Amino acid sequence: MSTHYNLIAIGAGSGGLSVVERASEYGAKTAIIESGELGGTCVNVGCVPKKIMWYGASLAHALEDAKDYGFAVNRGEFDWKTLIAKRDNYIGNITHWYQDSFLSERGIDLIHGFARFVDNNTLEVDGKTYTADHIVIATGGHPFIPDHIPGAQYGITSDEFFNDLNERQPQKVVVVGGGYIALELAMLMKAFDSEVYLLHQGRTMLRTFDGMLRRALRNQLDDDGIIINDNAIIERVERLNNGKLNILFDDGSSVSNVDSLIWAIGRRPNTANLGLENTNVHVNDDGTIPVDDEERTNINHIFAIGDIIGKAQLTPVAIAAGRRMGDRLYGNKPHRKMSYDDIATVMFTHPPIATMGLSEEAARDKYGDSVKVYTTDFVPMYHSVTKHQVRTHMKLVVLGEEEKIIGCHMIGTGVDEMMQGFAVAIRMGATKQDFDDTIAIHPVSAEELVTMR
Repeated sequence: MSTHYNLIAIGAGSGGLSVVERASEYGAKTAIIESGELGGTCVNVGCVPKKIMWYGASLAHALEDAKDYGFAVNRGEFDWKTLIAKRDNYIGNITHWYQDSFLSERGIDLIHGFARFVDNNTLEVDGKTYTADHIVIATGGHPFIPDHIPGAQYGITSDEFFNDLNERQPQKVVVVGGGYIALELAMLMKAFDSEVYLLHQGRTMLRTFDGMLRRALRNQLDDDGIIINDNAIIERVERLNNGKLNILFDDGSSVSNVDSLIWAIGRRPNTANLGLENTNVHVNDDGTIPVDDEERTNINHIFAIGDIIGKAQLTPVAIAAGRRMGDRLYGNKPHRKMSYDDIATVMFTHPPIATMGLSEEAARDKYGDSVKVYTTDFVPMYHSVTKHQVRTHMKLVVLGEEEKIIGCHMIGTGVDEMMQGFAVAIRMGATKQDFDDTIAIHPVSAEELVTMR
């Protein structure tokens, strides 16, 4: 006999945990199914371990800057294993909290195992069956290794970077990709003094980002000494007797004695092996699941949220979608729908990038001559006395005579913490005049956004 719930979420990542949490607050009987660690990609192999390591890399830069502030310091020895142990201990505390406190305190049942659909209404986990009034697919995505390159399997993905590189820092690293994961990992490892190669086909890294950000980051990559190959077509990868790798290109060149090859060429949705073929749920050719404005699939009681729907693949987006879904289904709040427009995000490179809304290029394609931009670039006060000077670049994209702000883009020290407050204003429809009428805080880099001419 099947066990019945009001709502079951498949996948205990950000989206799944959020929807069962919010539904349970309204008294719904809920369960979540997970075959791995609680917390999903973000907690275990994504934003959390990355941010811990980003802080470490930031300290490496700060130690260099400290000399220019009068401190007689040297970087000295860096103990990779200490950082990894601290990082993993922090992650362990989060996953244990989810299991020992978060779920139990809210009356949410945890079902360990891999879920498969038996039909539109029934899930099977390890021989037991479950039904629910509402089923939410929140299984996320995964990085992948190309299968057409001989020897590609000797490389790793971002998952293995955070899971397996625990004992020894790779001294020579090749990162393949031109997206935010590739760039974050490349700059992270360079900060720890690894020799870093970044391989990318075509000069357009971060192709959906504003051109100002792309150019500024490219200059920073060059300044940092990261070796970039824009026309990298890998022919094969060879593993040497000492465990190192040789990477050979189609033009006859190569990179030899590589400690770690990291594939960061995208992510794919986790829809395989869910038994969706036993249901009537539509699945796109790329594995994503199409949904309506309530994250509902073509089957009325089956929903999908998070990375699996192929929209903004960000932890806060999945969390917001899950909470709003709980509000709609059990809180009598039908208006609580997700908007995937004007979502602020940060890329944790060195320096970080913060971006929201339309790029200048996208805005001009959409609105033509009705678009105007305001820009500034400067050396922030922090770097005014340091040998290693990192410029900050900012841009506001505005529309029409009222100059409504439709895009905000920044790269520089501290912009990761600036964007959140400005995002609220932009979501509320702020204009350039609203920014101009705001008295600046001085002296901070953020004042540039309200003093641009």
